[in-house]
Amino acid sequence: MTNIVRTDPPIEEQGLGWIEEDGPDSEIVVSSRVRLARNLQGYPFASHATDDERETLFERARAAAAAAGVLDEVDVWEISRLEPRDRLLLLERRLVSRELIDGPGGGPRRGAGLALARTRTFGLMVNEEDHLRLQTLRGGLQLTAAWRDVDQLDEAIGARLPYAFHHEFGFLTSCPTNVGTGLRASVFIHLPGLVLTRQIRKVLEGMGQLGVTYRGLYGEGSKIVGNFFQISNQTTLGKTEEDLIDQLSLLVGRVIGYEKQARSVLLREAPNVLEDKVWRAYGLLRHARSLPFEEMMNLLSGVRLGVSLKLLKKPRVDVISRIMIHAQTAHLARAAGRWLDETDADAFRARYVRRALTRVDAT
Repeated sequence: MTNIVRTDPPIEEQGLGWIEEDGPDSEIVVSSRVRLARNLQGYPFASHATDDERETLFERARAAAAAAGVLDEVDVWEISRLEPRDRLLLLERRLVSRELIDGPGGGPRRGAGLALARTRTFGLMVNEEDHLRLQTLRGGLQLTAAWRDVDQLDEAIGARLPYAFHHEFGFLTSCPTNVGTGLRASVFIHLPGLVLTRQIRKVLEGMGQLGVTYRGLYGEGSKIVGNFFQISNQTTLGKTEEDLIDQLSLLVGRVIGYEKQARSVLLREAPNVLEDKVWRAYGLLRHARSLPFEEMMNLLSGVRLGVSLKLLKKPRVDVISRIMIHAQTAHLARAAGRWLDETDADAFRARYVRRALTRVDAT
């Protein structure tokens, strides 16, 4: 079966289906993602391939995506053909990595691409650090379901493209830490209770001792804002995919338990301070005329905490997630129809958030 493929389509709401999912523990875990690193036989790794080789890899990946039945309708973008604003927009949706849109020369490599299913949050990056990065994203704590999704995609693509595989080491990857299964699983998690009770450092250090690491909003090298963390496995060699998913799920479950305990402590020992923090955050978001991104994330963190603790009746957590996405700079620039400097972006962001919360209050 050949899928319906759109090449370089306009970017609409692609890749945001996970927001609507009411997954387990969604009051703490925003989303779950699983990626698989794969390379093809007979080609140098993407960082050492020629432009022509990467273009060939892109065309082979496009054809495989068109034939992979699990993708159904597919949108395909060659990243170098996108406007810089749209490249950043895909990054803000966590559909691509910084490495894919910003190669060694400051822009995307030739042959860098993204294929994304329209009806499910499936996708594959082409010619990033590895030839292929297969990925799926789900709302809430759904690591096992996300892995099953990406495993289907892996089988469909692997049936059409010859993966580089070693009988002893497993899948061969550009970075040694990905050799083996090539699996990198992560959760995007909200931990304000642990931050406010000053237990976060102890929890993060404990995770590091168990082979798990944490990152910021956009992955490796990015800043942590708004008490949101990405927690993921560090290595893949010597374990099965099932083992890695089970281990991370178990650890995240413990972190969720610690976070719930911390929130209970805050409610019990400082209810007035907590309620004041929540309502101040909501009031500032509801009325601010200028709103830098980092400040907005910190305020949304307070509102999200208040909603989860029933201190606020609304907005729902999915509305907060949508605001987090659409109030980023490239999304605001797209809505404005022009690129925004920092001052304009802060003003547009405040206006967008006010309008979004006004609609919530009216329902």
